[in-house]
Amino acid sequence: MTPEQRTEDLAQLQRMRAISLIEASTLLLLVLVAVPLKHLAGLAIATRIMGPVHGLAFLTYVWMLIQLVSAGGWSRSEITRLVLAAFIPFGGFVNARLLARRQARLAAP
Repeated sequence: MTPEQRTEDLAQLQRMRAISLIEASTLLLLVLVAVPLKHLAGLAIATRIMGPVHGLAFLTYVWMLIQLVSAGGWSRSEITRLVLAAFIPFGGFVNARLLARRQARLAAP
């Protein structure tokens, strides 16, 4: 692997970690804040705002995941984990740890 490719792979992993945390955070905000505000306080605007925000974060996560795994070097179990965790609250935070470990391995000499 060339130094330029290694640098690009590290940057891609960093971006994937960031969007993983954003996606997980928006899901938690939607489920734990916006939905209760809608049903308990009658503030439907909360879900009308957070729903699309989370939707955009989720679609960005999926798009970046496709780009990440299409480069190769990922096992089926890792890919499955990255996909499934997007549908589970706190899953994105777990994925961020997986991506951080992979990033550390790639950065090591």
